[in-house]
Amino acid sequence: MIEQDTIKLLRECDAGVKMGVASIDDVLDQVEERDFQQKLIQCKKEHEQLQIEIEEQLSKYQDDGKSPNPIAKSMSWMKTNLKLGMDHSDATVADLMTDGCNMGVKSLNRYLSQYKAADEVSKDICKRLINLEEKLAIDIRMYL
Repeated sequence: MIEQDTIKLLRECDAGVKMGVASIDDVLDQVEERDFQQKLIQCKKEHEQLQIEIEEQLSKYQDDGKSPNPIAKSMSWMKTNLKLGMDHSDATVADLMTDGCNMGVKSLNRYLSQYKAADEVSKDICKRLINLEEKLAIDIRMYL
């Protein structure tokens, strides 16, 4: 049970971190304010560091991880392009990123509760990913 929950939690973290990086990549070149851009770049780097840890943990279980749901990824991309097409501003980017962070936090907390038997290392990775998402949402509020 511990091993199964650990793998499942790590897979969800893997998908989440990949979705976060992809979302930042989708908007990064649209951001005008340099400080806002730097916050996104830093958050992307921290996501990539966590992704390495997740992959290392998954490799211990001979697991390849999980990609984000293609439908969710497509919907996110379409929403981003539609909103930015209507209003190309840092406020729109901040709004989109805040929505994404909130969805990530909600999902990851659900998985943390669902996979209670996961090992402490995996739970810690998940909590750090949640904290990254929460921190970004707070850091970019001034651009809303």
